[in-house]
Amino acid sequence: MKTKLVQSLGLFVIGLLLTGCGHVSPWQRGTLADPTMRADRDLIGLAIHEHVFFSREAATGGRGVGGGGCGCN
Repeated sequence: MKTKLVQSLGLFVIGLLLTGCGHVSPWQRGTLADPTMRADRDLIGLAIHEHVFFSREAATGGRGVGGGGCGCN
């Protein structure tokens, strides 16, 4: 009984993971390339997120640069 429950739950989780994959048709790529789909389109939200990240990491400016606040690159 317990083994069937674990197997059913496992199959359910695998099914959920596989449904996230999909094919994007060529005519849908234009919609995905629209500027409103960009994660950084909200400049105020991005600034707040970076402020929280850098405050938590105790470093400033680390976007795109190797190393952290310790001075090691």
